[in-house]
Amino acid sequence: MLISTKGRYALRVMIDLARHQNDEFIPLKEIAKRQGISEKYLESILKLLVINNIVTGTRGKKGGYKLMRRPSEYTAWDIISVTEKEFYAVSCLSPDAPVCSRADICPTLPMWKDFNQTLKDFFSKYTIADLADTPPF
Repeated sequence: MLISTKGRYALRVMIDLARHQNDEFIPLKEIAKRQGISEKYLESILKLLVINNIVTGTRGKKGGYKLMRRPSEYTAWDIISVTEKEFYAVSCLSPDAPVCSRADICPTLPMWKDFNQTLKDFFSKYTIADLADTPPF
């Protein structure tokens, strides 16, 4: 299981927005420069965050992006769960997976479900505010 660059960058963007938040929108160009992410790739990440009501964006001279809630109200799981399509230990747990004919008799299914819950619980412990307050190494 690997978290994609999209997931890692989305977390970085959220932390950047938390660290630079004010009442104004933050231009994509500024975020891209601070984070060292191409504007085109960053735009696709921000579009995903907007679609999922995590950030809000506006176009124009004073356009840009900002958080829709306080940083303490977002968890790392909130971000990772919208950026990672295949974040399951086994494919049968994916929401898009066909119903497994062995699910009722599978001796390992409870273990995989527990593992996925452990992942969710782990990433839910960290808020964007926590991560924004952590000094870089």
